Amino acid sequence: MPDFHFTLPHWLYWVGLIVFPLIAMSLGRRPRSGESRYSIPLAYMILVTGGILGLHRFYLKSLLGLIFVPIFLFVLYANGQSTDARTIVSNISNELKIAERTLSREKPRLEEARTELEELRAQLPTVEAGSFAERRVERGIKRAEDSIPKSEQRIAEAEETVNRIGSSLEEAQASRSFWASAAGYAFYVIVALMLIDAVLIPGMVRRANDNIVEERKTEAEIALEAAEAEEGPKADADHVENWIDRLSLTCGEFVAYWAVIAVFVYYFEVISRYVFGSPTNWAHESMYLMFGMQYLIAGAYAMLTESHVRVDIFYAPMSRPRKAWADLLTSIFFFIFAGTLLVTSYIFAMDALAVPTGNSVVSEWARGNLGFFEMLGSLTFGQWTDPNVRWGEISFNEWEVPLWPMKWVMVIGGLLLVLQGVSKLSKDIRAIARGY
Repeated sequence: MPDFHFTLPHWLYWVGLIVFPLIAMSLGRRPRSGESRYSIPLAYMILVTGGILGLHRFYLKSLLGLIFVPIFLFVLYANGQSTDARTIVSNISNELKIAERTLSREKPRLEEARTELEELRAQLPTVEAGSFAERRVERGIKRAEDSIPKSEQRIAEAEETVNRIGSSLEEAQASRSFWASAAGYAFYVIVALMLIDAVLIPGMVRRANDNIVEERKTEAEIALEAAEAEEGPKADADHVENWIDRLSLTCGEFVAYWAVIAVFVYYFEVISRYVFGSPTNWAHESMYLMFGMQYLIAGAYAMLTESHVRVDIFYAPMSRPRKAWADLLTSIFFFIFAGTLLVTSYIFAMDALAVPTGNSVVSEWARGNLGFFEMLGSLTFGQWTDPNVRWGEISFNEWEVPLWPMKWVMVIGGLLLVLQGVSKLSKDIRAIARGY
């Protein structure tokens, strides 16, 4: 398989979290025609993102997409066999290295012990009987006689290991090379099929659109849809009564599209890991941080649309004024929580900028070494582009993504929650005053 190593740049991560939802929101608000048709741009997007599984052909209702599935499964199987063979090669290589180190260590020791034994045996008749020198020579002879058989045994075992696993290592290396090549060739077949389909997609889309049969709804289906529209839950826009509600709704819609980013990132991680054998060091952490920020930003949206968990056994039967009184009383606890979240998240965000390793003027301001306006005047283009300038706290893994933006998103989430609480409070007071 070809090598495939890609590390997501930090700037692309943060820009993607901003730009992708904006594009998605603009596309989602476009007027739609009543007729549903297949799209060439969408077909190409599916080809790029899921073409390795033939999803673009399934989208266009072509059963020839089934050709991609067994080839892809063979790639996974071959990669699995290659991984197993690599493990075997690694184990055998380690065992061989240990045996070779044993030989390189024990052979000189054996020669040294034999030479020392001959010298001591020759020296023994020349020393005085019963003297300390005689006892020292005898101990040396005994030590050499004991060490020689042990060294000979270690050398014999190491030589036997080298002879035994030499052929096994060659077989494992050949197996690994075979499966790696097989996976590579199968992958190249998929790439070739994708390139062919890239040329054929416009014609495939035209044929798919020509085969569309207009589906007519029965009167019963039309009546059912009308009833669901009349009795169903309120739409999100129906909850909006002021600019705070509109802000919460927009922010909730914005971060909702982050879930789509997660689909692409985890798909990329699976393909990188199991097809190319190159797991990333950033996919899990990037999505972990993203979902944490999504949870915080979406809090105000959940409060606006009343989609959070609540025990309704007593609350649901109440009239609107009674519900307003209940919400008014419980809002005390809400503002304690939301205020604490806002204050503590602000402290966390400032601490993230003020870590001792930060050397940006913003970090100096966060540590109290610069005034706010002095910090603004000291910002230069190099502060944004110089890779040696470190902006506050970073993660501890190899990706080393800055964490201070996430801490400031916590502040934004807390602020949105407080504002939505104020909006809810004003609605409750108005409901009590009006009596409905």
